[in-house]
Amino acid sequence: MQVSAPNNIKIYNLSAGKSLPEWLSERKRRTLVKKDVDIRRRIELIQDFSMPGVSTSIRVSRDGQHILATGIYKPRVKCFDVQNLSLKFERCFDSEVVTFEVLSDDYSKLIFLHCDRNIEIHAAQGKYFKLRIPRFGRDLKYHYPSCDTFIVGDSNEIYRINLERGQFLQSFETEASSINKCDINPSHHLLAVGTQEGKVEAWDPRMKKKVGILDCALHCIIHDKFETVPAVTALKFQGGLNLGVGTSTGQVMLYDIRSSKPYLMKDHMYGLPIRSIEFYEKMDLVYSMDSSIVKIWEKNSGKIYTSIEAQNDLNDLCVIPNTGMLLMANETPKMQIYYIPSLGPAPPWCSFLDNLTEELEELNYDIIYDNYKFITEKELEELDLLHLKGTNLLRAYMHGYFMDVRLYRKARDVMKPFEFEEYKKKKIREKMKEECANRVQIQKLPSVNQELALKLMDHANNKNRKKQVSSTLLHDERFKALFSNPDFQVDKNTEEYILLNPVISQLDKSKAKELKQRLAQEEKDSRAIPDEDGAQGNNSDESVKYDSSDSSDDEKLWAKEVRKNYRLLKKNEREEEEEEQENSGEEDNNPAAKNEPRLGKIRNGVKFEEGEPTTRRNKASFSDRLKNEEVHNAKVSGSRGCREMTFTVGKRKRPMEVKHHRKEFKHLLRPAGNISKKRRR
Repeated sequence: MQVSAPNNIKIYNLSAGKSLPEWLSERKRRTLVKKDVDIRRRIELIQDFSMPGVSTSIRVSRDGQHILATGIYKPRVKCFDVQNLSLKFERCFDSEVVTFEVLSDDYSKLIFLHCDRNIEIHAAQGKYFKLRIPRFGRDLKYHYPSCDTFIVGDSNEIYRINLERGQFLQSFETEASSINKCDINPSHHLLAVGTQEGKVEAWDPRMKKKVGILDCALHCIIHDKFETVPAVTALKFQGGLNLGVGTSTGQVMLYDIRSSKPYLMKDHMYGLPIRSIEFYEKMDLVYSMDSSIVKIWEKNSGKIYTSIEAQNDLNDLCVIPNTGMLLMANETPKMQIYYIPSLGPAPPWCSFLDNLTEELEELNYDIIYDNYKFITEKELEELDLLHLKGTNLLRAYMHGYFMDVRLYRKARDVMKPFEFEEYKKKKIREKMKEECANRVQIQKLPSVNQELALKLMDHANNKNRKKQVSSTLLHDERFKALFSNPDFQVDKNTEEYILLNPVISQLDKSKAKELKQRLAQEEKDSRAIPDEDGAQGNNSDESVKYDSSDSSDDEKLWAKEVRKNYRLLKKNEREEEEEEQENSGEEDNNPAAKNEPRLGKIRNGVKFEEGEPTTRRNKASFSDRLKNEEVHNAKVSGSRGCREMTFTVGKRKRPMEVKHHRKEFKHLLRPAGNISKKRRR
């Protein structure tokens, strides 16, 4: 069920929603109902209320118990029993049905007008009789008092068939070239026919002569200038005096048959022929339908009450008397059922709709605008439609506007005529990319951290399980930036890189070279067209094979390399310290250079030789080390040879460094004499 509210009138589309195929089992039906929300919300008012292809016309019997509809393909008629809400019978024809009439109160007597000039009369049990008319027919009506059937079509004659006597009667000859529509007044049985020239001729079946002519096209041409004369395409009587006329240019005129001028004229503004007109006497409303919309408006003023816009072209309209339900035949298999509670109650056979709609109104569902497009201010400017502000073509809503979707499509096609071509090219490119992704992909070295990638590729070829797990980094999306973003490039000049395990240390240089050669060979072979399917595969598999038994040798070499790098780092640190000392001495001698920043000098040709180890100095005896000290005194106390020795342990002297250090922190020192004086007090 779909709810819309044009002009604040709730309209319920009972045929909206998905339908389930007949061949599905009950189990599959239940699973689909559980999964799909649209299927759960659908209302199947009448079972199988559809046609295989298109429905052309629809009628309700006078007793209101049966609904009959015709459609294609194959041409057929379906009769639905509203008490059981299901199909009663179905009959097929040899040709399509143009229109039909229900002759009895129920379905037992029917007459069909076919597109191949045949007329079929059906009884309850099936086809009863078939006859042929001289010209192609367009409409027929049954005259109950005389049992005459009037048939109009592509000629100036009105054919008469008397069903009681079973023979053709003398035809009525009109002034028109062809006749499109006919209708019989239910009160005084006046026959009115609408011609191709835009006139309505009235005939009296009792006198068998013409009693009046009404020129409808004259009033249409006065109000609107058309290149061709509007033809009459719809006729409908209400009571004894009112007549509704629909034209091929989309106008609906209401006449009092006592006057030659219409007392009300309504324009659909679509320029499409009016196909059906119905009157709702309870509220003095008029239903007028063209192929795209059904408009419901007030009979006396012409003010719009509400409207129903269909997604597909409409063919016929049937209003169930004294109710708010409408049935429509359209250009889709599913026939449309609409219910408008404000027009009247639901029919007795579906009275549950009243309770259902009352519950839905309490839920306050959002209003659905199927035929309107929401656009923002920016989109309106891009379409060059800012001048439409303040007109009826734009409805302000929140931060944008609602626009008729047909106007939006026209404006979009004018502003962007090649948008569809660009969309088609984009889809073609996406499809080509999908097909290219399924081809054989050659593994290439990334632009960042190539040595790490080589190591991971080597692990992928190794049979060790732990190494194979680490090789998945190349294909993991989380570490994609490690091989694409230059910010993650490993800096080989840092101290951490030199001291820690180098990335390529465990991978022998010869193996790395072989891996690079193999990748280059695979890329070269992929560009060439292979002669045989398995040629390249065999070469790639046999290109690099090596044994991993020398892992212990690799570890020994790795340890030696780390120790060597460590010694070189320590030598570099000592050289830097000496350079700093020399620079500090020069700064002391040159006072102008104190304010200048200290920069390390780059010295070329420096050899890193191992210095004298500190262990030699530590092996000297304590007495020898005392002799080397500058300050040492020895005193003899007593007669027994007791000696007292006082000495100071010397430190490594760095006179220049100490002098410079004291100068830097001289302003931070403060005398401690005051502290001793305070303590004595």
